[in-house]
Amino acid sequence: MPADDILLDAEERMEKAVEVFRHALTGIRTGRANPGLVDTLKVEVYGSFTPIKALASVGAPEPNQIVVRPFDPGTIKDIEKAIHAADLGLNPQSDGRLIRITIPALSTDVRKKMTARIKELAEEARVAIRNVRRDANKAADGEKTDGSMTEDDVESVKEDVQELTKKFESQVSDLAKAKEVEVME
Repeated sequence: MPADDILLDAEERMEKAVEVFRHALTGIRTGRANPGLVDTLKVEVYGSFTPIKALASVGAPEPNQIVVRPFDPGTIKDIEKAIHAADLGLNPQSDGRLIRITIPALSTDVRKKMTARIKELAEEARVAIRNVRRDANKAADGEKTDGSMTEDDVESVKEDVQELTKKFESQVSDLAKAKEVEVME
């Protein structure tokens, strides 16, 4: 595998790790209503697990309320059950046509737990990025033993991979700091 391919593969995989982290952050509660809190939940309906956003439209018409409008009113009980089972501290209320979820204010303890969870997720993302770095370095070393790369080329690739690692780790740190500030507001 040429050096460019190793770097391109590493960059794509690191971007995916950051994207997974960014997506995970949408599920963390702040003091405001955010459809991301529930739209990724899986609902057991029609014999399989389906994301809520495939079964209903999810919106936040008010700063402290999420509204879930099922496309099929028959799934409303299943959606309610999934929200309760997710243990997010949310209490869905149904009127037969839609589900309203009032977002309670966060206590100081809950805010601290949320920031701890953000730090855990950030560390998982950093570990994923470092694993990509390890794989890219292994691939470069493999090319050296095959004789298709010189030692200087391998060192150059490793330096470039390290730069990518620093870049993506700083993106993760920036996202985590921003979310922590948002949670602590």
